Amino acid sequence: MSQLFMMLTITDRKQAKWFRSFYSENGLDVSFNTVGHGTAASEILDYFGLESNEKMVMMNFVTDETWKSLKKALQTQMKIEIPGTGIAFTVPLSSIGGKKSLNFLTSGQTYIKEEETSLKDTKYELLVVIANQGYTEVVMDAARKAKASGGTVIHAKGTGSEAAEKFLGVTLVPEKEMVFIVVRKDRKNDIMRSIMDEAGSDSEIGAVVFSLPVTDTAGMRLMEVSEEE
Repeated sequence: MSQLFMMLTITDRKQAKWFRSFYSENGLDVSFNTVGHGTAASEILDYFGLESNEKMVMMNFVTDETWKSLKKALQTQMKIEIPGTGIAFTVPLSSIGGKKSLNFLTSGQTYIKEEETSLKDTKYELLVVIANQGYTEVVMDAARKAKASGGTVIHAKGTGSEAAEKFLGVTLVPEKEMVFIVVRKDRKNDIMRSIMDEAGSDSEIGAVVFSLPVTDTAGMRLMEVSEEE
């Protein structure tokens, strides 16, 4: 059995190209990147040897076996332990919407499916939808049909068009929108299915959807009350 993770890398924008090449050389052709801005005070930046707080956030998808070898390579080749290089960490995925999307995101990594990850006593999951730019409302309309509430959108740039043609049968444009939707766990599958049916990889929207386990929440009481009513 394999476990699947979303790997996030945060590095200086000037070093992002270096990391992208490194990941591509290690078989990670699918990546979603967005810009960020660090909040560390100048004395902290100086302490860690950082010249700038302009960041690049990179999202890739790895199996547990891939991460083991990649972590070692990050330490030995990329010298990620040296202050100022960046950080990389993994977050477990609980599910991915559809076999095509799974094959696309894993880019040919050896993955033996296990039972869906489920944390006990959790009520919510975070759905992440990656779609071609300009289709956010279509994605949200599909989600709302299955009783989802609102979402948050960030812009990103994607790589991996060759992998998309191989596994999805379509060419994906690099400009992406990522939609984050917190949903009740018992409604997750219905919402994911609705998005896949109306905005999935077989459509011009090209949406890929996956979920991350949420261990606890604050600020969801109003949603819970309205749902109970």
